[in-house]
Amino acid sequence: MTIKTGDTAPDFTLPRDGGETITLSDLRPGKVVVYFYPKDDTSGCTKQAIAFTEHMSAFKDAGCDIIGISKDSVTKHDKFRDKHSLGVILASDEDNDVCERYGVWKEKSMYGKTYMGIERSTFLIDGTGKIIQEWRKVRVPGHVEAVLETVKAN
Repeated sequence: MTIKTGDTAPDFTLPRDGGETITLSDLRPGKVVVYFYPKDDTSGCTKQAIAFTEHMSAFKDAGCDIIGISKDSVTKHDKFRDKHSLGVILASDEDNDVCERYGVWKEKSMYGKTYMGIERSTFLIDGTGKIIQEWRKVRVPGHVEAVLETVKAN
């Protein structure tokens, strides 16, 4: 299943860093950036999480929360958050349900080997639960700034 701009964002409740849970619909009527990333503490994922954290106050000023989702455990998320002083919510989708519903669980290849993994993707969800922008196959440099511009414009 793949969702797209204009669709209603699939709701979810996931365990998050700090041992609590996060429910997407509980954040309404605010906007939410939901970004999916492959793995805690890898180069690109770390740069992306740090960039979102550095821009957190601008997102908050625009009425927008940020949730990063990977298949890593809450314990790994806590270590990742603490190591890099991250301010974004880190949610754990260990059973892969949310990744599947957002269509980010894809066949990937590296060094000639194919495997299944999370395709780095970001979704901007408005206060009614509609996806107003999606970014697929995200490249980290400049991405957070582009997302912030879109948040401010909507």
